[in-house]
Amino acid sequence: MQTNLPPANLTPGFVWLFLSPIGRLGRKPYWLGLLLLWIVVAIAANMWARSLPADADFATLQLSDFVSSNPLFPFLFLLVTVVELALVIKRLQDIGLPGLLALLAFVPVINVIGIFAVGFIPSSEGPNRYGPEPNSYFRRG
Repeated sequence: MQTNLPPANLTPGFVWLFLSPIGRLGRKPYWLGLLLLWIVVAIAANMWARSLPADADFATLQLSDFVSSNPLFPFLFLLVTVVELALVIKRLQDIGLPGLLALLAFVPVINVIGIFAVGFIPSSEGPNRYGPEPNSYFRRG
């Protein structure tokens, strides 16, 4: 066993899971985190759809219609984007890839394919430069 590795946090919490881009994230918590995000988005979309008049034509709706229905929605989607990026960055690092690849989440079509692809690729074996094992991170020594 190597003794030159920094100490590790093997039991990170929810703040780390949803907000920190540091460390490694296994497939199961990745999918559960994304599922929670998608549920939040679905609830917000349902609230918005129910606030529209019954005769509203979805083809003619614009972004301003969405924002004016509830001024907190843009902040919600900004938070969802930050959380999604944190999940994807940690998942990429678990695979052994640099977290900067998560910026591809802003490229249409690649974002959907990439977010699903990293959820199916197995974790790298043993410690890597991002953490000692999935769902962990190195502490600063």
